[in-house]
Amino acid sequence: MYSLNPTPVIPLPGTCFTRHTTRAIVLDGQKILLLYTARYDDYSLPGGGVDEHESIEQALFRELREETGAESLLSYTEFGRYEEYRSWYKHDYDTIHIISDCYVCETCGQFSQPQMEDYEHANGMKPVWVNIDEAISHNQKTLANSEKQGQSLVRELFLLQQIKDRLMQNSM
Repeated sequence: MYSLNPTPVIPLPGTCFTRHTTRAIVLDGQKILLLYTARYDDYSLPGGGVDEHESIEQALFRELREETGAESLLSYTEFGRYEEYRSWYKHDYDTIHIISDCYVCETCGQFSQPQMEDYEHANGMKPVWVNIDEAISHNQKTLANSEKQGQSLVRELFLLQQIKDRLMQNSM
């Protein structure tokens, strides 16, 4: 898979575990399907962890369905991989290595009620269609001005800009 990272990824010191994730890119013209999280006042791509028994494709559709209510995934193509290391907040490890495989997804366009996890409900997460420029601008303001920003905000801003530059420039 094509690496999206602008610079080499360097591990942090200490004990580390790896979390493999998928991220869905669903477009409709200049709009993109994102998750707005009230707790952090930011936008992020739908997606999440790949369970031990799942393929990447199964995890991609499961996460897309749970978080957005998408009823079917018609097709998907690789967009790229983003890797990062972060300090871990639990006592079992010092750091986490997150591998995010991103896919451009085509859905049937029919959506039912999302099936969010409890922590997602508690954080005020909801799926929204938003203009990509507005999402980028909003996340930039949150990064610059908010003390409650989520750890994923830098990744999400980078990915949104890559999506705009690589997938949407020609359709503007």
